[in-house]
Amino acid sequence: MAPDNSVPEHGRPDRVARGIARLLAAAGLAVDAYLHARLAGRYDEVTATLGQGLLFRVDAALAALAALLVLTWRRPAADTFAWLVATGGLALLLLYTYVDLGAPGPLPDMYEPGWSGDKKLAALAQAVAVLATVFLLLTRPRVLGRHRR
Repeated sequence: MAPDNSVPEHGRPDRVARGIARLLAAAGLAVDAYLHARLAGRYDEVTATLGQGLLFRVDAALAALAALLVLTWRRPAADTFAWLVATGGLALLLLYTYVDLGAPGPLPDMYEPGWSGDKKLAALAQAVAVLATVFLLLTRPRVLGRHRR
């Protein structure tokens, strides 16, 4: 009888695809972190209770943390955190590009309707991270035989 060379349900091709998705998610988040950290100083003058430069630095820190977690801590919580950071960042970027909210509460007026090269790159990086983390969350292997009580 010939040996069974079939690939298990969550075998090597799935691991490779998930590894690529992790790299794409981390790369998108790293680009987002770099851009927001680099641009933060330009926005320090845009303030209310909170400054836009500070918000850019917070986004940079969260994106950097999410990139590290998605690469090193291969758990649904890390993937979910990375998804939240990327999705939230992209949603805010689009919101403040297309909607003039003024200065809601402690936030400064961050309306900026133009599409600079940095903004386009940030949107692309965040979109890649969103898609990659969605893939990770939808294709995570299920452990059979474990019951919660």
